[in-house]
Amino acid sequence: MTEAITSKRVRIESIDVVRGVIMIFMALDHTRDFFGVPGVSPTDPATTTFPLFFTRWITHFCAPVFFLLTGTGAYLSLRKKSKGELSRFLFTRGLWLIFLELTVTRCLGWQFNFDYHVTLLLVLWALGWAMIVLSALVYLPAAVVATFGAVMIASHNLLDSVQSSNPLWSILHSPNFIVNHPGRIVFVTYALIPWVGVTAAGYGLGQIYRWPSERRKAFLLPLGIGLVVAFFILRGVNIYGDPSRWNTQRSAAFTVLSFLNTTKYPPSLLYLLMTLGPAMLFLWAVDAGTPGWLRPALTIGKVPMFYYLLHIPLIHLIAVGVCYARYGQAHWMFESPGLGEFPITPPPGWGYSLPIVYLVWAGVVLTLYPLCLWFAGLKQRRSDAWLSYF
Repeated sequence: MTEAITSKRVRIESIDVVRGVIMIFMALDHTRDFFGVPGVSPTDPATTTFPLFFTRWITHFCAPVFFLLTGTGAYLSLRKKSKGELSRFLFTRGLWLIFLELTVTRCLGWQFNFDYHVTLLLVLWALGWAMIVLSALVYLPAAVVATFGAVMIASHNLLDSVQSSNPLWSILHSPNFIVNHPGRIVFVTYALIPWVGVTAAGYGLGQIYRWPSERRKAFLLPLGIGLVVAFFILRGVNIYGDPSRWNTQRSAAFTVLSFLNTTKYPPSLLYLLMTLGPAMLFLWAVDAGTPGWLRPALTIGKVPMFYYLLHIPLIHLIAVGVCYARYGQAHWMFESPGLGEFPITPPPGWGYSLPIVYLVWAGVVLTLYPLCLWFAGLKQRRSDAWLSYF
């Protein structure tokens, strides 16, 4: 029985370690959301600093890689699921993620309240819908699914000129309010296009993980280089691929920041080339095995949803404790009356320097690691159906 369960838990380490690294960086961005200085844009070359810009920039890799590898993981599930079983799993898991976004992460993670004055539709919302769409696409050949994803990624910026506040268009491509009444706001942050395409492209990428390692590496290396080169060429031309053009700044160094400052909401073609190209190179670099210093990331990458659901409330709890110790009260940490006060209402003088943000981030990751180690072991030992939803 032990051998049977172990054989069902065979995983591809390179995928897990890359996913684990981006989950760790994700916690950095969310720590900055709670502890950073309010009102300072980390990506505006006119006002940012180099440390702040690159603190935000490195976390740009998180969502694209997470969506991509979700599709890859779905394809690899065909080793033990029929297409019908995979389709049903993706559909129900997608609904589950949307439910989690609207309830658990909204009320017990980001905001610590149940008033629903402000609701943001974030990454789990888009990931859930991407899985639901993929649940239909899995009946097509993987190459067709990959082509669908690539075309969506490459062409969706043609829609940038469409200006509409229609709720459906906001959900699909243009982040905006879908409910905007006094005391009740629902804002789409993660529009579905092209995140659905990134997941579909990841499904197609899964095919290469049936190849021998050397053939796979021979594919990943030129793919990664090609995507990076395409980014530099298209960004240099400065005509298509991102609604925001780069321009000359007060110095050459800040002009570089403008060059790298691509659009995430929705993720532009250039944003995705800038992030997925290096991701392919990372997958290539760790294909032969996980270096010892990355083993903790490998553990986290095996339980990404478990880690995700824990790290936001943990960061928020730390913020509550710090606020109470500093001010003698912490009601601000439970209040989000408007979009400008998400995820918390900053108390007077709230906000900490980047070294403090990094210190809190390290504490969060170190606290979660043993829990992830335990849960990864539990998933390895047991085959309960409910575990697959975490």
